[in-house]
Amino acid sequence: MTALDLSSPVAVVGAGTMGQGIAQVALVAGHPVRLYDAAPGRAREAAAAIGARLDRLVEKERLTAAGRDAARARLLPVEELTGLADCALVVEAVLERLDVKQELFRVLEDVVPDDCLLATNTSSLSVTAIGGALRLPGRFVGLHFFNPAPLLPLVEVVSGSATDVTSATRAYETARAWGKTPVACADTPGFIVNRVARPFYAEAFAVYESQGADPATIDAVLRESGGFRMGPFELTDLIGQDVNESVTHSVWRSFFQDARFTPSLAQRRLVESGRLGRKTGRGWYDHADGAERPEPHTADPAEPPAYVIAEGGLGPASELLALIREAGVEVRERDEDGGTRLVLPGGGKLVLADGRTTAEFRDVVHFDLALDYRGATRIALSHARHTSPAAVAEATGLFQALGKKVSVIGDVPGMIVARTVARIVDLAVEAVARGVATEDDVDTAMRLGVNYPLGPFEWSRRLGRGWAGELLDELHGIDPSGRCAPSLALHQYACAADEREDTP
Repeated sequence: MTALDLSSPVAVVGAGTMGQGIAQVALVAGHPVRLYDAAPGRAREAAAAIGARLDRLVEKERLTAAGRDAARARLLPVEELTGLADCALVVEAVLERLDVKQELFRVLEDVVPDDCLLATNTSSLSVTAIGGALRLPGRFVGLHFFNPAPLLPLVEVVSGSATDVTSATRAYETARAWGKTPVACADTPGFIVNRVARPFYAEAFAVYESQGADPATIDAVLRESGGFRMGPFELTDLIGQDVNESVTHSVWRSFFQDARFTPSLAQRRLVESGRLGRKTGRGWYDHADGAERPEPHTADPAEPPAYVIAEGGLGPASELLALIREAGVEVRERDEDGGTRLVLPGGGKLVLADGRTTAEFRDVVHFDLALDYRGATRIALSHARHTSPAAVAEATGLFQALGKKVSVIGDVPGMIVARTVARIVDLAVEAVARGVATEDDVDTAMRLGVNYPLGPFEWSRRLGRGWAGELLDELHGIDPSGRCAPSLALHQYACAADEREDTP
């Protein structure tokens, strides 16, 4: 099954921001495009807006003037759904309400031919449920574009329970022919991206709600240590707190209130107060003109230790040993069964975040996971109230000697980056185990859909298959509510990497 022929008309129903973006993608690819909106005159206004964006593409030399003129000639706003009767594909981008979408497609079925492919751009509703109202549900598929559709490459091609393989394949190949990167996905709450990404927000909000760190510090640690392009607080301000919370609630409800997807009370209060982010001028941050952005907590300069004693190889943080030597700090190595820590001259111990609290130990300082310790510009440290100031100072001075800014946070088990990555890996592994998507498609979706520095399986290969499960086991032991409970799939995934006896 191949992509739709370029002579085949494509329709977009819903002329808002997303609908306009999808229409522009199909138009630039070479299709005749019909644009419809239920609001009188809205389709014509949207067509004019698309034309203006085509002009800007010409100005930026991304489109020729002849190409723009040809695209404009192929774009036709229509005032009635009957104007879509000759279309080979109709993509819906209307209000995120199941009844509205179902009614639209019921009407469309009486307008378009039986071989017309019908698609929804829903981000949170069930493709199966929307298509369940159709006479021919086999031709119904999800085509989830990401905003802005002309710029972001990812398209989740979602097969509902009744979707024919031929329909899904045609939708997939058409998206690819449009210059997009499609990933195949089964119909599951949140699909790939909005399912696997929930911990990126949830763990940050949980750290904030526990008074572990402020939003600016959490954002900075995830950017400068984790390698994420934006932190969750600034990202949800950009998305809109109401939009982000709505997706979280939808996934949580769809998974029968699974504790791992529990929404944030702090975010609920933001939405209730009308502080929705950039669009209202205030969210986690103040976006008013001239407002000062709060600075992340950064520790004052401290003296580095003269030496450290390395017990064990530091696991995922092993590259630190070379960096410490390069900084002129002596590294003394000592064999220690089960040891993966640095011992400081004053007797304090520096341990990679492992899901335990520092309150469990005497003079232990945890340090957070980094995507790349050499390239990281900030490292978070965590300690308990009874940790000696000398241990904290020596740990701070050590990382400052490596050229890192240091953010000291509260006694947060799993810290910030480590617990976030562990939970993302868990949900990704579970999604693959349940047949939602392949490992490669999950990695592609998370890198392209939300700009993660690595896909979850790429993270896991770097950290070791058992790393996420071990950290989540510790977190679950401290908080048995279930929100950090590792899945059975993650346990099986870790075991598959080890050599096991044939029989128990």
